[in-house]
Amino acid sequence: MDTIYLNHAGTSWPKPSVVTEAVAAAMETSPRHWPSLFERAHHSVCRYFGISNPAQLLLTPGCTSAISVAISDFNWEPNDKVLTSSWEHHALSRPLQKLQGDGIELVVVPPDSSSPFDLTFFESSLAAGGVKLVAITAACNVTGQILPMRQIIELAHKYNAFVLVDAAQVVGWLPLNFSELGADLIAFGGHKGLQSPWGIGGLYIADHVPMKCVTASCGLSLGDDEPLLSPRPGYCDVGSVDQFSLAGLEVAIDWLEEKARADRLAIGRECVQRFRDLLSAFANVTLFGADDLSQQLPTVAFSVAGISSATVSNLLKARGIVAASGFQCAPQAHETLGTEESGVVRLSFGIGQPEKEIAVALERTSDVIRSLTES
Repeated sequence: MDTIYLNHAGTSWPKPSVVTEAVAAAMETSPRHWPSLFERAHHSVCRYFGISNPAQLLLTPGCTSAISVAISDFNWEPNDKVLTSSWEHHALSRPLQKLQGDGIELVVVPPDSSSPFDLTFFESSLAAGGVKLVAITAACNVTGQILPMRQIIELAHKYNAFVLVDAAQVVGWLPLNFSELGADLIAFGGHKGLQSPWGIGGLYIADHVPMKCVTASCGLSLGDDEPLLSPRPGYCDVGSVDQFSLAGLEVAIDWLEEKARADRLAIGRECVQRFRDLLSAFANVTLFGADDLSQQLPTVAFSVAGISSATVSNLLKARGIVAASGFQCAPQAHETLGTEESGVVRLSFGIGQPEKEIAVALERTSDVIRSLTES
């Protein structure tokens, strides 16, 4: 039985052949050439995201480390306030919660009846004053629902708050020009929609963002009484860049920009609609995510009444379908959905996934849900 991989929201697989070839070639390249390879790839990533000044993009081991640097090196002051959503991956929610121990107030913006993010509550919280940072995911890791990023950014700036966006789920799927989007800090990883190997990501930092980081330099003397401060973090703050994964990311970007993949999001959303049509026919299935597919990534999240998500996932696995079950590293999102006890099953589709795989996956998924309905 062929395996059908439907966990691309976790990590994309298989990687494009040009990516694996580029990684292999980089591993055979002498370290004396690494600086030039780094500079070329760094500029390529900047071009893809519309970043005119490469100094604004810090390459990191992934999105989690990028978020960690953004929050830890932000210039916090006593009694600052942070606004966030109820959909966050714990890569963002955990460092925000830790800030509370330093006297930073954390306010979670709930959804409303028509949106995953209550903009009225959000603006009233901003208007109350004291908000230094708005830290949000661009799309929910569990359901694939996209948050109203542009409205959030516009309102935050209206009240002089900075914005940090966790773009892990949307890069590679949504066309993003970081400079045009207007967020002040944007974190991303390469191994999901961008199709790179694990081990590479980045943090975009606009020039006006107040950062306060101890300068890391091999030239500092141990006898220096006061640490030197830098206006932005550098590569020493995140560790050595994985040159091999960066080489993979560079060619992955070229691969994404080819004409053959221009309609990748529309095709992914068609897959979502087909699976939703199938699953909605079962009375014991609950679907989660945006009703409007224009606000949805290629992800289907669902639960089966009275059956744990792990059980459903294991049955799918026995039929050759790789899905994600449980809580997808986002416990707050599950509290919001009301699925904190059994989680959800998440099916997420890849760029260029063969139609034959989708058709077979639909058939096998139908068989599994029908067996649970009849048992």
